[in-house]
Amino acid sequence: MSIQLTDEQLMIQSMVRDFAREVIAPTAAERDKTKAFPSENLKQLGELGFMGMMVPPEYNGSGADTISYVLALSEVAYACASTAVVMSVHNSIVCESILHYGTEEQKDNYLRRLATGEIIGAFALTEPHAGSDPVRQSMKAVRDGSDYILNGTKRFITTAKNAGLVIVTAKTDDAARHKGISAFIVKQGTPGLSVGALEDKMGLRASDTADLIFEDCRIPADDMLGAEGEGFKIAMQGLDGGRIGIASQSIGVARAAFDAAVQYSKEREQFGRLISKFQGLRWIIADMATEIEAGRQLMLSAAAMKDRGENHTLQASIAKLFASEMVNRVTAKAVQLHGGYGFIKEYPVERFYRD
Repeated sequence: MSIQLTDEQLMIQSMVRDFAREVIAPTAAERDKTKAFPSENLKQLGELGFMGMMVPPEYNGSGADTISYVLALSEVAYACASTAVVMSVHNSIVCESILHYGTEEQKDNYLRRLATGEIIGAFALTEPHAGSDPVRQSMKAVRDGSDYILNGTKRFITTAKNAGLVIVTAKTDDAARHKGISAFIVKQGTPGLSVGALEDKMGLRASDTADLIFEDCRIPADDMLGAEGEGFKIAMQGLDGGRIGIASQSIGVARAAFDAAVQYSKEREQFGRLISKFQGLRWIIADMATEIEAGRQLMLSAAAMKDRGENHTLQASIAKLFASEMVNRVTAKAVQLHGGYGFIKEYPVERFYRD
């Protein structure tokens, strides 16, 4: 069934679109070059209510639904994919996990500040030998009086350096496999927590990615998120929302590449006429538009299921898979439609393809 967007959802989309294109987009290419973290963008997004979109107003959030969130995220990704990936992890995995599993004290201490963008959140699950298979993680958390002591390394962590707090998973009981994993809220600057070297990435370059190294890092037991052994469940639930976010980012970047390709085809002449008049190229553009729309419908369907409180693991995974493969194909075609110019950094499609 087709999803009818409400006036409020369309208003949110329009507001973010204006902000993203006027404020975020003009500096995106420069950030890609310098790898400068988009802290000013994120601060302004926080002031506008877009860093705690699905957090209720009583914790300083906007109380928006998932559909409004993915529409907003997609518009940010259209302007700057690096800003969008930070916004996505922060909103879906970090804020929502604390909202659903945090104590009142944790919500007061952390969620209120996250929702306004005062601090940015990170999520640390992946390890050098455990990514898609979190049960293989070797990070340990050992109880010591009223604290836990964390030891281990987390790899490829988005916003590792610039996050004010990190949700970290660690094994509290080796024998219990996935039921022996717990989650902790760790504040940046906690003794024993250090940030590794920043990765030099092909794309999403203004979003910092690094290792987080825990060496006898002491965390108060009050900062455990959920009950002992609930870490795996918290991570999996958070990742469902994260998958819808990846689909949304993919659609934003694909639309940016599509618009750039259409615009270029209306200006570029070959053999005495505009290339937009060649039927072979028109077929390529039609295929791109079709794929983007298919991805958008899958994204909205998963978001609507989440809003209705239905199990959306399968739908979120399908949306993520299709949209992330789709953006790869669409941006590649956009580069080709630009001919030799698609290979040159002066034109944005080269960045869209890397992102």
